Amino acid sequence: MAATPVLTPLPVTSVLFACTYNMIRSPMAAAMMRHYHGTRIYVDSVGVREGDEVDPFAVAVMEEIGIDLSKHRCRTFEDLEDTNFDLIVSLSPEAQHRAIEMTRTMACDVEFWNTFDPTLVDGTRDAMLEAYRQVRDGMLAKVKQRFPLTRGPTV
Repeated sequence: MAATPVLTPLPVTSVLFACTYNMIRSPMAAAMMRHYHGTRIYVDSVGVREGDEVDPFAVAVMEEIGIDLSKHRCRTFEDLEDTNFDLIVSLSPEAQHRAIEMTRTMACDVEFWNTFDPTLVDGTRDAMLEAYRQVRDGMLAKVKQRFPLTRGPTV
């Protein structure tokens, strides 16, 4: 009896992170990917709806881990110049629906990382920062797990 061949997934060379406004979650995830993977993986981020500017709390908590998010400019799916991605990672239900819609005309995989929206937290500045940190830390763990750091060849 022949063994069933094990199919190894193709390496991911381009990732699009998507959320609702491209102001917090998707820019944070994209910045983490760029920080850890440099140019090995092409990374972009968008929102379903038009956002104003990157959220200052997102900038602050990313700065805590040495990643500068201050120059991020919010964009929507319509602003994409290139729509050829190996993977779309959606971080909100609205972005998930839009990503699935894109697969009708684009051959790519879609993953849904349902990520809490930290703007829903009311309270003190410290309470709000803590909510953003939890989102950051949860996404960082997912990014590292899904896209592990690889070492070069050993001699």
